[in-house]
Order: sequence, then structure tokens, then C-alpha cells
Amino acid sequence: QVQLQESGPGLVKPSQTLSLTCTVSGGSITTGYYDWSWIRQPPGRGLEWIAYINYSGIRVYRPSLKSRTSISRDTSKNQFTLQLSSVTPEDTAVYYCARRDDGFGSYDYWGQGTQVTVSS
Repeated sequence: QVQLQESGPGLVKPSQTLSLTCTVSGGSITTGYYDWSWIRQPPGRGLEWIAYINYSGIRVYRPSLKSRTSISRDTSKNQFTLQLSSVTPEDTAVYYCARRDDGFGSYDYWGQGTQVTVSS
């Protein structure tokens, strides 16, 4: 029922800012006890959680990325966004948005993912 879809540029130059938007349908990002997360998978590596914003607007970041990560939301559009500044080729990955049950801890809905390549 709930659907998530990532959007944004697929190519970003080094030192610039990566910006992605997740559009949610079938459920409100402000209703229910859910975290709305950004997760990525670099080539040849496992899934890496980046950040979440929960139903009440609380933001939590991966410590190693916190200094250059910003997550926000537009409740009128039922969207949440990721901005990752000062990108390097190591930020190249497939980026996903996903919903997590705050009580159970599982990710029950995922977007299809979007490839982001950092290259000059």
C-alpha cells in the first residue's frame, strides 16, 4: 500500500552537494510511529544507513556522516529529502529511502533505489 520513490540527479561532481527527494504515497510521513530513512549501498559493499527523520520531525544521523548530512521534510508534499555535502567518489552508491517501524525495527517499505555517481 505504501510506496516510496527516490528522485534526483544521478551524477554529482566531487565537492558538490548530493540532493535526493523521497516521495511517499499511501501513507502520511507524520502519522504513525515510523522512521523515514535514507540508506545506501556502495559498489561491492553492504547496506549503510545514513539518517532518518521520524513522524514528529526528530532527526538522527550516522555519526561518521553527520557533519555533512542534512535530512528534512515537506509535510505538505509528503516528501523527505537528503542533502550530502562535499561528496567524493566514495559516496557513489545506490541510494534508497525506506520506512522503519519504530517499535519493531524492521524496514517494511523501500523505494526502488536510485544510482548516484560522484565523478568529474
